[in-house]
This record gives sequence, C-alpha cells and structure tokens, in this order.
Amino acid sequence: MATNMRGLTQFIADIRGARVRDLEEKRINKEMANIRKKFKDGNLDGYQKKKYVAKVLYTYILGYKVDVGHMEAINLISSHKYSEKQIGYLAVTLLMHENSDFLRLVVNSIRKDLDENSEINNCLALHAVANVGSQEMAEALCEDVHRLLISPTSQSMVKKKAALTLLRLYRKHPDVIPAAEWALRIIAIMDDQDLGVVLCVTTLVMAMAQDNLEPYVVCYQKAVDRLNRLVVEHEYLATYAYYKVPSPWLQVRLLRLLQYYPPSEDPAVRSTLHKVLETIMTNSAEPSRNMQHNNAQRAVLFEAIGLAIHIDTNSPLVNTAAVLLARFISSKETNVRYLGLDTLAHLAARADSLTAIKKQQATIIQSLRDRDISVRRRALDLLYSMCDVDNSEVIVAELLRYLKVADYALREEMVLKIAILTEKYASSYRWYVDTILELLSAAGDHVGDEVWYRVVQIVTNTEDLQAYAARVVFERLKSPATHESLVKVGGYILGEYGHLIANEDGYSPTEQLQILHSKSQFCAAPTRALLLSTYIKWVNVFPEIKPQLINIFERYRHVLDSELQQRACEFYALASRPDDDELLQNVCEEIPPFPPRESALLGRLNKKHGATEDKRTWVHGGKEVNADMEASQQKRIPTGEVAANGTNGDSNEILGALAGLDLSSPSNGASSSQAASSSVVPTLSSGTSTLLSAKLDVSQHLATGPNVDRWFEKLTYSNEGVLYEDVQIQIGIKSRYQGHFGQLAIYLGNKISAPLTSFTTTIHVDDNEAISVTFAKMPPTFIAPRTQSQQVLHIECKKVFRTPPILSVSFLAGAHQTIALRLPIVVTKFFEHVSLGQTEFFERWKLIGGAPREAQSVFPITLNSAGQIDRERQRQVVAGHGLNILPDIDPNPNNIVAAAVLHMSTDGKVGCLLRIEPNKEAKLCRVTVRSTSEEVSVEVQKLLQKLLSSEP
Repeated sequence: MATNMRGLTQFIADIRGARVRDLEEKRINKEMANIRKKFKDGNLDGYQKKKYVAKVLYTYILGYKVDVGHMEAINLISSHKYSEKQIGYLAVTLLMHENSDFLRLVVNSIRKDLDENSEINNCLALHAVANVGSQEMAEALCEDVHRLLISPTSQSMVKKKAALTLLRLYRKHPDVIPAAEWALRIIAIMDDQDLGVVLCVTTLVMAMAQDNLEPYVVCYQKAVDRLNRLVVEHEYLATYAYYKVPSPWLQVRLLRLLQYYPPSEDPAVRSTLHKVLETIMTNSAEPSRNMQHNNAQRAVLFEAIGLAIHIDTNSPLVNTAAVLLARFISSKETNVRYLGLDTLAHLAARADSLTAIKKQQATIIQSLRDRDISVRRRALDLLYSMCDVDNSEVIVAELLRYLKVADYALREEMVLKIAILTEKYASSYRWYVDTILELLSAAGDHVGDEVWYRVVQIVTNTEDLQAYAARVVFERLKSPATHESLVKVGGYILGEYGHLIANEDGYSPTEQLQILHSKSQFCAAPTRALLLSTYIKWVNVFPEIKPQLINIFERYRHVLDSELQQRACEFYALASRPDDDELLQNVCEEIPPFPPRESALLGRLNKKHGATEDKRTWVHGGKEVNADMEASQQKRIPTGEVAANGTNGDSNEILGALAGLDLSSPSNGASSSQAASSSVVPTLSSGTSTLLSAKLDVSQHLATGPNVDRWFEKLTYSNEGVLYEDVQIQIGIKSRYQGHFGQLAIYLGNKISAPLTSFTTTIHVDDNEAISVTFAKMPPTFIAPRTQSQQVLHIECKKVFRTPPILSVSFLAGAHQTIALRLPIVVTKFFEHVSLGQTEFFERWKLIGGAPREAQSVFPITLNSAGQIDRERQRQVVAGHGLNILPDIDPNPNNIVAAAVLHMSTDGKVGCLLRIEPNKEAKLCRVTVRSTSEEVSVEVQKLLQKLLSSEP
C-alpha cells in the first residue's frame, strides 16, 4: 500500500529518521496541520483522501491522538475502488470506538456492502461489524449478516466470515441475536461441503447451543454424522488433513459439542458414535515420530475420551482410555501430562468407581511437585476429585504437607479444597477439628473468612465436639507464632465454650485470658473487636476474672478506632452492673445452633472457576457434585424428540423379531399421479421456530390438506403407499408388523434436478413409555437429484397409545423447508387375527359387558353412486386394521363382526370384539367395540368411525 502512495512512504521515512521525540512530534504536527487544511479546502479526489487518511492512521498507530479524518474515512467506505474502501474500513475500525456517534453514519454504507453480490465488499463489511461490535450495529445489521451466512449464493469465504461475525456479536450482545429462531437454518450449514465453513459454523453453534439447548438439539445428529464421515469413512479433501489427521480442529469442536447434550438413546446413533470413538482411540494408541501428528492426534483423543466419559463411564472405551491416561500422566512432555491429569479429573468427577484412578495415586501425588505450575494445579484438581472416604486422610495429609511449600498462586485454592474435603469425608469430628486447626496454622494469610466461619458453624451445631474444640484451640494458641485466623477461631470457641474446660488443669479462666489477650496486640481492629465480645461472655461465666476484664474494657474506651471504642464503652457499662443482673445474662447467652445451610466454601471455590467462552460440562469434586448439574441440564433437553437422539428401544431385539420382513422398495415410492399442489408444502422461514423445539406444540405445524389427510387415513389400514408428495419431494412408506414389533421403511424421493442438502429427519413421540420408535441406522443428510433414499424405523408397542408419531423432514432446496407429517402408526397395527365361532363370540361379548369397556357411536354414512352402502370398503377398512372378519356370526348379513388380539410388550395381550351395523334407510351406521381394556375400545371406535364416516 505504501509503495503506491509516495507521500505516505516519505512521511513514514521522515518519522523513522527523527533522532529524538521532539523532532518526531514536530514532523507529525506539521503533517496534521497540512491534512486539516487539505480536508477543510475540499476538492480532494479518492486517491488523495486515501493517502491522507492513511497518514492519520499511521499517526494513530504510533500512539498520538488524532481528531481529524473521521468524515473522510466514512466517505471512503462508499468508494467503488477496493483500495479506497479498504482504507475507509480500516480507519473506521481503528479510529472509532463502539459508542462513537460517527458509527451511525456508516451503518447504511455497511448494509449496502453486505447486500452487494461482491465477495470482497461483503468481507470488508463483515470485518468492520466484527471488529466494532457495538450494540447499535448488532441490532441494525445482525439480520444482514445472518442472511449472508444462510444464502445459497454466498461464497465459502463469505460464509466463514459471516459465521465468525455472528459469533462475535452473540458473545458481546446475546440478547440482540435471536439464536433460538435461527437454530434450524444455522445448523443446516453444518452439512456444507467446505470443511472450513463447517468449522466456523460449528464454533457458532457451540456458543449458541450452550444457552439454547432445546432449539439446537438436532445438531447432535449433524455432529455424529460429520465425525463418522471424517474419522471412519475418511470423507475429506487432502487440504484439510493436518499431518495426516483429518481436520483436527473440527473434530475437537464436534466432540465438545456432543458433550453439551445427554447421551443419545437411539441405538443407531450410539453405534455410530461408538465406532467413531473406538477408531480415534485405536489411531492414537501408538505415538508417531512426527511431533505435529502426535499433537493433533492427542488433541482429538483427549476430547474423545471426554465424550466417552460423558456417555458412559462404565463402557469398555473408558476402560481403554484409563489405561492410556495412566501412561500420559507419566509422559516426559509437559503438555501431555497436563492433559492427562485434566482428563483423569474429568473421569474422577463422573465415574462410579475410582479404582482405576486410585492405582495412579502415587504418580498423581508426585505431580504436585512437577516443575510446571499448570501441571501442579491439575494434579490438585485431580486429587480433589478422586478423594473419597477410603483415601481422604492420605490425600488431605499430603495436601497439608505440600501447602507449606506450594506456590502462593495455589495456596488459597488449596486451603478451600482441603477445608471442603476435611468436612465432607471426616471420619470423626476430632479429626476434622485437628485438621482444620492445622490448616489455619499452616496457611496463614491464605485462609479466607469462609474457612473459619465454617469451623464455627460445625462446632456450634455439634455439642459433643465443643469441649474438645475448646481444649485443642487453646493448645494451638500457646504457640509463639499464631496466625490471626486461629485467634478468631480461638476467641469465638473459648468465649462460647471455654467454661466447659475451665475446671481442668492448665485451662483455668485466668490462663485462658492470659493466652488469648497476649495475641490481641498483633491483631487487626476487627479481630480485637471480636475478642472484646469474648471478654464480655467471660464476665458472665467467670466472675473471678471480672476485674481484669473490666480493666481491659476501661483501656479500650480511649482508643481511636470507633468500633473498638463503642464496644468497649458498651461492654464496660454491662460489666459494671450488679452480678445478678438479668440483662448481662440475657445478652451473654450461648449462640443457638445455626440453621442448615450450604457450605460457603463451595460457593467460594466455584467462583474461582470463572466461566469461559466454552462452558465446562462438569465440575471438580466427584460424582455427587456433578449429579445436580446433570439433572438441571437434562431438564432443558426435550424427551420426545428422536432423530439421531431418539427414544428407547433394543434395536437388535427388534431386528431379530422382524428378520423375515420384506421391505423392498416400491417402484418410485408411489404413483406420481397423486401429487399434491405445491401450496400444501409448509415452508417455514428461517426465523420460525418448528417442532425441533421440544416444548412447542408439534400439531400446529403438521402438513395438512385434502390429499395429505387422505393419504394418512388410507395408510392406517394399508401397508404401503404415498404419505406425502409435492413438486420437490415424495415420501412413501412400506410396513409390516408382527406381535408387538413393527418395521416401517420410509422412501424419500428427490423429484427435482438439484440435490436436497442438509437433510434432517426427526421423529417426535408423545409418550415414550407407550411406544418406541428408533432409526435402524443414521439417516442420510444428502439426497442426490432424482434419486431415492430409504430410512428404516423399528417400532415397539408397549402400551395403548393415542397419538401417532410425527415425522419431521427438513432440507435445503433453494430455501430451508420443514415438513411435519403424522406417521400411519396406530394401535390397530399391532392387532392379530382371532377366529371365533358364533357361540364363543357372543359369550365373550356378553362377558365383557357394556360401559366402561364398551365404546359405541352412531354416525351418518355416505351411500355410493348406486345408492347402496359400500360394504366392500367397510370390510377393507376393518380387515386393514388387523381385525379378523367373522362370517355367519350375526343374523343380519349386512352387519360386520370381527375379532382381534392387541399385542403389547408391557401390558401383554388384550382381546377386542367389533360389531358394525349399517342402516341404509336412515343413512346411519353404528360401531360397537368391546374390549377388556377401556382404552383399546375407545381408540378402535374412534379410528373406525373416522374412516367409515368419510368419503373414500
């Protein structure tokens, strides 16, 4: 740039050539005066404005204040030349702070550059928005940045910068960005072919998902699918391999993203993720000679171990990881030791059993004396997390020994952790008191008030401990060097419970006063004020030392400190009253037990671990400490969604039960002659929240219309056909049921000449305890032009269910679209034929009886073109619902009688009897269903009434 502007080059040369600062300032002042004059005169062309603004910028970078060039920089932004626009944007981002009034003048220019179909202008504008990042700019331009990110015409470079710009704005002004509304559209870009775009978008999703878990739940499937393609299928360009490791930065982010969500219960996802983690650990088992390869591979490995711990601490993968970590904490490389200890701390914070970690206890304790302080800190965290009843005394004793020589930066945290562990795993109250007093003696100034407050609470609330605590603290106070924290504890405990030991040798009231008062001269005013309170307590219980105490109060009445003086005056007045004065006795009563409360030590420790940009998914301190965190996290996650993170179900059992099913693809899914108009497609804007938000009512977004409803109703009593079709996509199904198991194949056909990208399939189940629906394998994320993709669902009926599962399909085809459809899975799909004779049928009919186990309805029916009841369709509907039509049972040949048994894995088998009585003259039909289950009667009656009363 400078070579193209000779004036700027000469100016820089003059500045560098100045021998002293005075000459430099003189040259700058001269140049600034000239620039002011030029700007004031006007009539400058673009080149001259660019040159003078560049000189102003150089002066600003040198550290001089500048008050010129702002408006010229704003004008340069509107230039059509790249070099001038670049200088303008550079000046705006450097010279103007985020609250500058000048920024309001550039918003429209930035918006214009964001709207242009120019990659260079887009990038310059995005840089400016990200660097300035003011709230006003975020409010005005976040929609434009989002549009650039999701636009199918945006170049990869623009998408990357747009994602990072949104990330910057979200971190600074999260309230301005509608993260939940944009969830689906942003997640869709995780399927982009460019791994650089995926990396940037994943970073954005990580930040937003931490605060909006439910709207971003579908990213779980995207992350697992991308990891599988990277690690297992090796689907990536060679340019994204860093020393033979496929895009390690992206792998690390995806593995971390998965830790924000509870482990998936979908067998297909669990299997895929297990294969990914197993491959990562296998690849990292043996180190390479290349250091860069090792570093990249280990970065991925440690995050993979963290995810394996998050999913299941008892899995074989975690056992393998524990062996690797044991080797890493003894490594010669500082970084490897650090990461090994940190990951072991994660395992200790989540594991049910600490046996594998305890085997390395000696090595971990030795790490406390590592030459690197960060390794020592991680060793401290690990010892804190792995401490339990069995090893608490050993670990606490070792930490106390190390405390005396530990770095000052570690001591405060060590004191808190020792105090917490001592209280949590105390084998006896006496051990607790001895350890805490040893801690107070050893830690010195690093003991916070929370530590001795907690000691006081426990001693006050434990009557059996009070005399022992008074005796031990008195012995500690005899030491020549006593820290002030110990004096505070001694003052409180001896003031409240000193009378319990006053009759023992060596603990007389006079000796207690002598020892405690001798320490006061080395204490600060607040501590001496506390000791005065101790003395007034003694006035009440030790009348033999009352004169000495009154003398102390008399001397303190003349000190300069107002707090001490006021206390001394008040206590002197109280002590001077008659010995039998009730006021003194009431004021000096023992402190009552403290109400139960959470330890302040834990709150203080948690504050020390400040939140970073990526929130931790666990905290130090063992499984109990993490239990509440897990429970609160799961409350924020939907339980009725299954995509790659679906409902419960044993995939192997279902596959075994249905091994003989023939679900070959029907030709093209179904006839295209049944196509619906494109207006049926519920295309949702990127700002519309859909059923992927768990707490949203799914039914309000269902695809509806005459054709859609008719297809659904027909498929409730047939096994194959079209479920949905429009100008872009055709969805057909084929199914088969056996007992309480079912298998349903979904055929997704792309009817257009462009691919359907970012394809996401989700199943919503209202009642997971009644019906289980799981994918057989990971759903695809891409459907090529004019091709068909198949997905298989495994279904298990556990109880009677009322609402069919909802299939949600979202994809990119120019715009982002979401279609929600009811799957034709109804309770009658799990019926099995039953054959009964006339006598047997009516015996059972009478045995079941009427209400409440009978459901009956009368409704109008439509006659066919010949004016007759369409008995053939009625028989087809009944038979299609799994009911066996029994001939020659009813005396009226127009009536239909049928029977079936419903299979359920939890509630067993339930019989069902049916009677349909049409009346041609009245154009009415009566349906009566009797079953040993009231719920079955009601559901079957509703299904049949709806189908028989509607036109075919």
